[in-house]
Amino acid sequence: MSRDKEENYRLSKSERIKSRKSVNRLFSHGRSFLVHPFKVVWYAEEFDTGPRARMAVSVSKRYSKRAVHRNRIRRKIKEAYRLHKNQLYHQLSETNVRLIFMYIYVGREEYEWEKIEHKIIVSLKRLFEEYAKGDECDFNRVG
Repeated sequence: MSRDKEENYRLSKSERIKSRKSVNRLFSHGRSFLVHPFKVVWYAEEFDTGPRARMAVSVSKRYSKRAVHRNRIRRKIKEAYRLHKNQLYHQLSETNVRLIFMYIYVGREEYEWEKIEHKIIVSLKRLFEEYAKGDECDFNRVG
């Protein structure tokens, strides 16, 4: 697989959601859908500069009391997103929108890499479809 110079396979800090303010805004203004084993909460904002999408990952203690297991799931999700985010970026490049979203792991067990990767691909397609379906993004409401 050859990598184009335009494609970026890194997951930089600017592409991650870290602040409490951003997470609160995500849950207060966001929409959601389910692609088992993930619940995806998202909203769109006007794109100015920076990345076309920002994401976060959450794996609850309800899944496992052991941080080792939660961290392994988190790493798998981030890696699958990192490898396939360019599909979403390509679709978003034709719009004036940045998508902010969070993967919340709702599975009861740890899934193999192949299943997580497949579900991330499905969820990224669904994320853009959900955005395109409700294309009336009210940027004033979110900001």
